[in-house]
This record gives sequence, C-alpha cells and structure tokens, in this order.
Amino acid sequence: MRMMVVRCSTRSIEVKILIGDKFGHLAFIPRISSSLSSSNFPFHMTRRQFPVSLAYAMTINKAQGQSIKFVGVDLHTPVFSHGQLYVALSRCTSFDRINVLIPEEAIDSTTNIVYLEVSL
Repeated sequence: MRMMVVRCSTRSIEVKILIGDKFGHLAFIPRISSSLSSSNFPFHMTRRQFPVSLAYAMTINKAQGQSIKFVGVDLHTPVFSHGQLYVALSRCTSFDRINVLIPEEAIDSTTNIVYLEVSL
C-alpha cells in the first residue's frame, strides 16, 4: 500500500493513504515490538520498530544522467520546461517499468511547455 508520511512521533507515524478504497484518509502506524528468545542465547532481546518499507523520490533534474530501474511520473502538475518529460521517461532501463500518473480529464496527453521568449 502506498502512503505519504504526514507526521512522525516517537510512538506512531501519521500517514495519508494514496491508493485504493481509502484514498485520502489518514491512518496511524504504531511502533511494534518483536522479541527474539532462543535457547542459544543467555538473554532475551526485544526490538521496537515501525513496520514500513521506505520509498524514495527524485526530481527530474537530479535524475538526469542516472539509470533507474523503476520510474513513476506524476503529471497532475505538468512538467515546467521543454524536454523535462523526455528526461524523466528516458532514465528507466526498461519501458515496462514506467508508470505515468495523469489526471482523469487528460485522456492520454499532457501539456507541452515551450517558452518562445527563451528560444528567440
């Protein structure tokens, strides 16, 4: 499940759900304890941690020159310069691993931004 961290505290993480039936709802992830007790060790160990897997984001400008295994591009806000979408999509090592998120009203397109003042 994909979530965005809204706030972190010492005992819980507040997240906003990004996909599925609960899209947009807030949820709390508590810190859990896991114990290791084995007859091989003379002690009892307990560890507290959050049950999360991290994901990272990278700006398109930082991605230039990189080779990335999986690429996701959010086009709810259009790219802001000519060629930026090409850079974002061309970083992926395989076409099958590219996901593009576009608004529902834009069927299969996005706005191409070209500043004519700059090209003169």
